[in-house]
Parts: sequence; structure tokens; C-alpha cells
Amino acid sequence: MKRTSTRLVAFGAVAGLLALSACGSDSNDESSSDAMADEVGTIVDVAVAAGSFDTLVAAVTAAELVDTLSAEGPYTVFAPTDEAFAALPAGLVDCLLLPENVDPLTAILTYHVVDGAVMSTDLTDGPVPTLQGEDITVDLSDGVTLNDSVKVVTADIEASNGVIHVIDGVLVPPSIDVEAFLASCPA
Repeated sequence: MKRTSTRLVAFGAVAGLLALSACGSDSNDESSSDAMADEVGTIVDVAVAAGSFDTLVAAVTAAELVDTLSAEGPYTVFAPTDEAFAALPAGLVDCLLLPENVDPLTAILTYHVVDGAVMSTDLTDGPVPTLQGEDITVDLSDGVTLNDSVKVVTADIEASNGVIHVIDGVLVPPSIDVEAFLASCPA
């Protein structure tokens, strides 16, 4: 049952990310984001329509989190762009998408999801618990930075079941050793 809840939250996060993408640069206009949320519906609806989070959508599908994104929420999703996924070490995304790697993929996806609708103005410096179970660290000294290097590039995209913040990097939980994981993947 816990795995289903985790998948639901992760799927919600991915859908939220897609919603942010669909809203584009108008996401800073509060009335525009409210109108988009009314038009696009849930995080899942937005994710399917966005088109700029193809890798995230593929990951959510591989992790079997699609049904989760239709949940009531609310969730906050820090959504990496396709460019963010492309910047990962060569072979990592392909390895994560293999059926035998659903658990680490789910861990990475749920590490991008926070319970509740957290607007950027509600964030504070310090640790924030994720649905995956480990914290991300928020630094507000120069915009919103997560884990010392990932920037929020578009904030506060609202969907009917949560809020999305588009980020320029992929967050990997500290418990996942990327080099060791890649070494264990088939060539």
C-alpha cells in the first residue's frame, strides 16, 4: 500500500511538472496560472498536453505512476525539463527506464514531490521532506535553489490537484549512488 501511495505522489509530481511546461512564460502572472489550472485540469491532464516534458512523462509511465497523477492531492512537484534529463550522465536515463529499475526510478521521481501545495512564497531556507523520504534543501539567497545547484526557473504553476515548479536539473536522492548504479546497468 505504501508503494501505491508513493507512486501516486510521484505521478502527481510529474503531472505538475508538465503543467508548468504548458503554461510557459506567463506562469509568473497569478491570474494566468489560475486560468490555466481551470482550463487544463489535473496535473495528469497538463502533463499529457505539455509536450516539453517527454522524458519525465516516459519516466512516469515506466514507473507505473500515471494513475497516481490523477489523485486529488494536493502535491507540489519540482519538474525537470527535458534539457535537465539530457544533462544527466550518459546512459542513466536509459538504465532507469529498464523494467528491472522501477524502484530507483520511483525513488528519483518521488524525490521531486512534496506533500501539499507549496507556493514559492511559502518556501523557507532549509530542509523540505519529499514523498521519497529524504529531504531536499532549499536556499532562497538567489531565487530558489534546491540541493545547492538546481534552480527553479518557472514557479507557481497551479493545477487542480497541486502546484508545479519547473527546475533546470534532476534531483537525485542522496541514497542513490549514480556511478555505482550506472556500473550495474547492462551495457
